[in-house]
Amino acid sequence: MSNTGLDVTDHSRDSAGLRYVYPVVSRRAGGVSVGINLNTNNACNWRCIYCQVPELKRGTAPPVDLALLEQELRGFLHELLHGDFMLRRVPEGARRINDIALSGNGEPTSAKEFEQVIILIAKLRQELALPSHIKLVLITNGSLMHRKNVQQGLRKMAQLNGEVWFKVDRASKAGMQRINNTRTSLVKVRENLATAIALCPTWLQTCWFMLDDKPPGKQDEDDYLNFLATLLHDNIKPEGVLLYSLARPTLQPEAPKLATLSEPQLEAFAARIRVLGVETKVAT
Repeated sequence: MSNTGLDVTDHSRDSAGLRYVYPVVSRRAGGVSVGINLNTNNACNWRCIYCQVPELKRGTAPPVDLALLEQELRGFLHELLHGDFMLRRVPEGARRINDIALSGNGEPTSAKEFEQVIILIAKLRQELALPSHIKLVLITNGSLMHRKNVQQGLRKMAQLNGEVWFKVDRASKAGMQRINNTRTSLVKVRENLATAIALCPTWLQTCWFMLDDKPPGKQDEDDYLNFLATLLHDNIKPEGVLLYSLARPTLQPEAPKLATLSEPQLEAFAARIRVLGVETKVAT
């Protein structure tokens, strides 16, 4: 493993020299996040214009080598717990394992082995006696919540101090098409979100940024707030909203058009969300 230090701008999937497992210092989580990349082929069913994955292509996760994943995850967690990786690679003040995150270079729930991966993580948590505060996080666009293996995986996650970070970057069909390059309807997003919330604690994860030198408009904010309000009205209650802006360079063709928002700009929108009674965490 490299001796190069990690910081919040380094989310490289090969920073530990492994196929599936990679560490990052997470600004949102406030510690080391042990990432699991099931999309080693850089394939996703969406193409978000702010994505930092190189050579991103449309597609699904390849078959997962569960034996190799188990070997990598067991070895890396053991190193974090008992080795000197934290001392060598992690800034002081962030030397704790915050979570195990299913994220990576595409949509993790597209892996056919998704439920088996959750079972494997549960096994290693018990075997290595991981502290109970270490969360299991699924970072997802939520588009495959109708699949039985995904639903079974979420049920198991709920038993492992798990939570879902469900992407909702815009709450209009045109907005999702422009930002996420998906034709998914808001009705489908709502259905998928309701499914996730029913199975496992779920946060909305929202990326808010400048596009063509303009911040999201009032209509974007109003669409989002109306979407949230209708959820709450129907007793579909997320844990809250994780609102953030760009932290790393996008590797998509739209990169020159994008820029980060300031903390005051994010906080102004967060204040409108909080009026609905929804907890909102801001990360710049």
